[in-house]
Amino acid sequence: MGLNSTSFAWSPQVDYFGRKPEFSALVFDNRGVGNSGVPRGPYSTSGMAEDVIVLLDYVGWTAKRDFHVVGVSLGGMIAQELATRIPERIISLTLAVTTPGGRPWTNLPPWKGLTSLLRLQFITDPEVKIPIILEMVFPRKWLDEQAENDPQGRLNRELATLDYRKRIELTKPQAFFGAISQMFAGLTHHVTPDRLSQISKTIPKVLILTGDEDDLVDPQNSLHLKKHMPEAELVQWEVTGHGIHVQRTDKFNALLERVFQEGRERLESKTK
Repeated sequence: MGLNSTSFAWSPQVDYFGRKPEFSALVFDNRGVGNSGVPRGPYSTSGMAEDVIVLLDYVGWTAKRDFHVVGVSLGGMIAQELATRIPERIISLTLAVTTPGGRPWTNLPPWKGLTSLLRLQFITDPEVKIPIILEMVFPRKWLDEQAENDPQGRLNRELATLDYRKRIELTKPQAFFGAISQMFAGLTHHVTPDRLSQISKTIPKVLILTGDEDDLVDPQNSLHLKKHMPEAELVQWEVTGHGIHVQRTDKFNALLERVFQEGRERLESKTK
């Protein structure tokens, strides 16, 4: 999962794939957030990838071509580092609304996202925080539209507010040091073109997914990923913000399912 977000943010995906007997879902809180510890920083995406490897080893997901990796935002940065370390264990890799990084000043979010993130660090009242979060991760046009398949005819903004209110109620408050340390990991992240190319060549299926109205990670970063990962598939959705897996839940889940299937098919074709 992404910056300063807990595994609760994966609820739409766990609910979907958890009902399918052919899938097992593993979600977790990165260091510095939720029920995971807040070790002394600064953090790095490479160090956070090592955390994931320890967890995978612990649960026994150690075989070759054993699982699919999905990373959103900071989680996508961690997923890139993970893919350079254990590519032989990964069937498919989905990099959503993320970046290969570079210099700290080039890793900064667009101005609206940056100012919103900074404001959120000093606000404790959930009812003040939630509107800022929604405007940061979703397009305003979508927020003010009527939600699909809602029998009460509520707006997306209303439903998203209820969702985030529930997240805040159920999750442990994040320590300030954990938030800052995760931000440092994002600012210092950098996977070189050579490493991106190697990931693209060694993992059976790679998907790069982005929206077109992202105030936290410029969609141009996905185009940069694609430039150096020629074997990867690039998908971009219109009127879609940073919270892509929540805003477009049905499309996102269906796309993941296709990617998982294509990864398995490519793997099978190589072993014949």
